[in-house]
Amino acid sequence: MLRSFAAAFCPRPIALLSVIVLLAAVALAGPAARAQERSGADSVTPVEEYAKQVEELKKSYPDLGKRIEDSARSIDEMNDVDKARKEIEELRSVVAGLLGAVSDNGTVSQLGAKALAHGRSKLKSIEQDARFKPEEREFLLDQWRKLVAETERATEDLEGARKEFADLLRTLQTREDFIDELMQVRRASEALAVIRNLTREIRDASTKLKSLIGGLKPPGV
Repeated sequence: MLRSFAAAFCPRPIALLSVIVLLAAVALAGPAARAQERSGADSVTPVEEYAKQVEELKKSYPDLGKRIEDSARSIDEMNDVDKARKEIEELRSVVAGLLGAVSDNGTVSQLGAKALAHGRSKLKSIEQDARFKPEEREFLLDQWRKLVAETERATEDLEGARKEFADLLRTLQTREDFIDELMQVRRASEALAVIRNLTREIRDASTKLKSLIGGLKPPGV
């Protein structure tokens, strides 16, 4: 009875040995496969990383080339003698136009006189106008007297501002050469900023290129 029980619940010796061998093979195959995967990953990862750097560098080169062209064009424009001359001529034209407007016989000098003449004319007109009742006429005359007085003060202020501005414009006309030099200083400062920015961008590209060149070797070497 014991033998039949053992035969029923225990595998045969040969079958049991086969199962043990199979389990051992599976257990050994796992680490070996993982090691092989790691080895393959170690050999692929540096290559992939290098390819990624190459792609990034390829993308950055066109942008850098465009910035170089833009910088060269900007500096050429800053050193353009004809453009500089045109700028000073435009300034001269603006100053001349303004000076004409604020000169002694210009448009601004006539504005206050016209406003005063209109106000005084209205006072005389209302004083002689019989269409209004006495109280209405007196009210209108009082309003116009106030307006004429305020216009006189405003005209005096305008005249003072006009004369000061005209004097400054005349001074500006006599300092055109100095202004031209100041504008050239400004353009040179802008050119310097362009050069410094371009230098910084080229050095950044050089750093990336050095890193790329440093990776030109087989993995593990």
